[in-house]
Amino acid sequence: MNLSLYIARRYMFSRKSHQVINIISAVAISGVALAAAAMVCVLSVFNGFRAVVAEQFTAMDPEIKVTASLGKVFSTSSPAVVQAIQLPCVSAVSFCVEDRAMVQYGGKQVMATIKGVDDNFTKVAAIDNILYGNGEFVLDDGMNSYAVMGGELMQMLNCGILFTSPLEVYAPKRGGKVNMTIPSNNFNKGVLFSSGLVFALNQPEYDANYILVSSEFARRLFRRAGDEATSMEMRLSEGYDVAKAKKQLESVLGEDFNVQDRYEQQEDVYKVMQIEKLVSYIFLSFILLVACFNIIGSLAMLIIEKRDNMNTLRSMGAENHTIANIFVFEGCMVSFIGAVAGVVIGLLLCLLQQEFGLLSMGARDWAIQDYPVAVEAGDILAVFVTVLLVGFAAVWLPVRLLTRRFV
Repeated sequence: MNLSLYIARRYMFSRKSHQVINIISAVAISGVALAAAAMVCVLSVFNGFRAVVAEQFTAMDPEIKVTASLGKVFSTSSPAVVQAIQLPCVSAVSFCVEDRAMVQYGGKQVMATIKGVDDNFTKVAAIDNILYGNGEFVLDDGMNSYAVMGGELMQMLNCGILFTSPLEVYAPKRGGKVNMTIPSNNFNKGVLFSSGLVFALNQPEYDANYILVSSEFARRLFRRAGDEATSMEMRLSEGYDVAKAKKQLESVLGEDFNVQDRYEQQEDVYKVMQIEKLVSYIFLSFILLVACFNIIGSLAMLIIEKRDNMNTLRSMGAENHTIANIFVFEGCMVSFIGAVAGVVIGLLLCLLQQEFGLLSMGARDWAIQDYPVAVEAGDILAVFVTVLLVGFAAVWLPVRLLTRRFV
């Protein structure tokens, strides 16, 4: 065994002549443990919110969404698209036509996103879980086109679920000259009837903006060809990993298409959450660094107490770095014990929060009553390594300076 490590281990668990050194060492370990436990809990709460947001988005966001890299539309009959559909990892495909338009009802006008979907849309999206009303999810019966809009958009138009008169939808004509004398000629017009259904995701991005219609109606409104689509939404076969399937699709489709999973489809939301998580991690690391200063205090007193022993070791031929390493190892052992204790305490608190909901969000009308928690192995490893590195960085230079002065 390394001589410095052996002596450091003996000093760690032996009684000191001054009781205050033991107290300061216990305070140092407690400070490191509390900081580590705080890091585990905070990072796990961010993971919990990330999982909650992901669950709320899954009803409308497909597992894989493919869009054109250049322009709005692509051809559904292109060889790359046909080859991608036939991959074994793809279980169902829905081609969508999506664009912005103005919706008018009872004199009220609102800008909305018109999303035309085909019959396979119900196989790709769990739409049945978010529908409310007494109708059926039928968007076209051959004679009329029907609308399924978000609940907030319905309130903005004040039309109700069973609106009596049809919705009027206006989309600007693409190309051609603008007719200033008759402005209505610059728009394509369509009418939508009530389906008796609305959807609610509790996400304003969808509930206040989206109207689901048939793909035929959307193509007529936006003057798109029968083989044109703005997106290709996919559901993967059971057992296939999303990351691997995404790579397969990217290799088949090439650079002309963007392939996105659910997290990339909501890139802005998840990027903000990741930044907040990173900032919290950095701030907690600084708090951990402050807690490690207690280790320096306990080591300084231990160096003073063991000064005679160190001089004896030097007389026996021990070099300066050997003596300094004794107290560096001592500090690292304190950090290690604090890291283990902190991780265990953090995991225990996360488990109690999951089972009993110790901390409430404070609002009864929210969808989430208690702070969500999701522990990830990568975060636990990051916390453990961070505590060891910060502890080593905090004691390395001060120990060498102290040993030079007092030994």
